[in-house]
Amino acid sequence: MTPLRQRMLEDMSIRNLAENTQQSYLQQISSYAKHFHRSPEVLGPEDVRTYQVYLTAERNLSATSVGIATAALRFLYKVTLKQNWAPDEIPMPKKPFKLPVVLSPEEVMHFLDCVDSVKHRTLLVTAYAAGLRVSEATHLKVSDIDSQRMVLRVDQGKGRKDRFVMLSPRLLNVLRAYWKLERPNPWLFPGGIPGQPITRSAVEQVCQKAHRAAGITKPITPHSLRHAFATHLLESGTDVRTIQLLLGHRSLATTSRYLKIATSTVCATVSPFDLLPKADSLQPTLRPQVHF
Repeated sequence: MTPLRQRMLEDMSIRNLAENTQQSYLQQISSYAKHFHRSPEVLGPEDVRTYQVYLTAERNLSATSVGIATAALRFLYKVTLKQNWAPDEIPMPKKPFKLPVVLSPEEVMHFLDCVDSVKHRTLLVTAYAAGLRVSEATHLKVSDIDSQRMVLRVDQGKGRKDRFVMLSPRLLNVLRAYWKLERPNPWLFPGGIPGQPITRSAVEQVCQKAHRAAGITKPITPHSLRHAFATHLLESGTDVRTIQLLLGHRSLATTSRYLKIATSTVCATVSPFDLLPKADSLQPTLRPQVHF
């Protein structure tokens, strides 16, 4: 490990960045150095700009992917190398705002029915029933289930924050039946390596397999179940603030985007067209055919 890599790793550890973030940043800086075949210490703002153009124009990466590389470069030059130009000369790409595609309750049920493994199905059922991120679901422990208070403890979720989420009676029954069958310990959903939880990539593969079997045309990822959880809660009348707490969102604005896709909010609103007098007269009618 080079001294620069070691120092950057220490800087991230001091700031308690998530493990996934640390690994992602190190990978991004490694790719940056390999692109120029030089140490980042001798590269400057023009090189950063050239690299961003390369990622965008030649590799055709999305704004999100370029943003991850940019965040890593900003951290390297601002924090580890302490370059004054870093905040001003490394622009962050603007991400296009896209609404998630949401599964209906019937589609969620059909999708879950197509998961053939008991362990995998239980994991995905838990992710939907509690609105968990995939990393939160995979890192649940048996001890995180509190049947007395009817909550699940999410230990160190995104942003290194603990929180409690709902434990529905139906989910508790599912988890009890799963535990009696599999007897997992300590991880609720163990992986292939002894003593380790199931990996995120394994869950994504399960989703892809079940997606094909379900024949649903909408895109489905493990995160789709979290989107469905939030939208279905909103459509059933749960207030946005409560959903924010359940999802663990730092900002209410992040949660509020579900207002844009909840059919109870969007489709239940009366169009002003329906209030126009004699609006039925504007309906197209077939013209009588003329025969010769």
